[in-house]
Amino acid sequence: MRVLRAMFSRKWILTTLIVFAGTALCARLGIWQLDRLDQRRTANAHFESVRAMPTLELAGATTEDLTAQEYRAVTARGVYDFENQVALRNRDHDGVLGYHLLTPLVLGDGTAVLVERGFIPAEGNAAPADWRKYDEPGEVAVSGILHLGQTEPGFGAAADPALAPGQTRLDFWIIVNLERIAEQLPYPLLPVFLQPDVDPNDDEPPIAYQYQYEVTEGPHLGYAGQWFTFAALLFFGYPFLYLPRQDLS
Repeated sequence: MRVLRAMFSRKWILTTLIVFAGTALCARLGIWQLDRLDQRRTANAHFESVRAMPTLELAGATTEDLTAQEYRAVTARGVYDFENQVALRNRDHDGVLGYHLLTPLVLGDGTAVLVERGFIPAEGNAAPADWRKYDEPGEVAVSGILHLGQTEPGFGAAADPALAPGQTRLDFWIIVNLERIAEQLPYPLLPVFLQPDVDPNDDEPPIAYQYQYEVTEGPHLGYAGQWFTFAALLFFGYPFLYLPRQDLS
């Protein structure tokens, strides 16, 4: 009781409140890490379930919810629309800076899926007209995996600019914003984009790129344990560490 009276005395009340606030903050951060762990486990389960599905043939109109099938293997057959392709900025391959080409593949029913065809070097490709040397004319078949687009850049990243007055399109993008890119296309765009399968022996641009998902739980459980440990040390250790013995007499 003498410890409690001293902790809440006029001399130490502010310190006590700060310690309690720190304890609550550490506990909340621990809970946040457990939430992140749960999200990661859910994402892992989704990845493993869709990767176990049979390859889906994209044919434009479909009753399936494609946005719920990110990472599913797909094939698509159609004709590339090179007039309406765009590029993703700030990409690199083996230390070379450049872009990733995003080209609409027009399917048989007139709808299109955006295909991230892969890396091209920045040198010699400053304008859309320069990209035409990578054209693949005629009907093509593409195999790869589905991905969702983004509407906001990642933390600390710049956003794609709004169109200036009189401007009808952006040729260079930072993220794959399917909603905005669809606005500058003359046909319906599927709500997912396709990353083609990677050929390790292919070194001719555009060089296919495919995001590699790792099925791990990450460090979240360990971080949660650390934050809960800090909270316990503050809460239970505080009464014994800061008060001089003479203040308790």
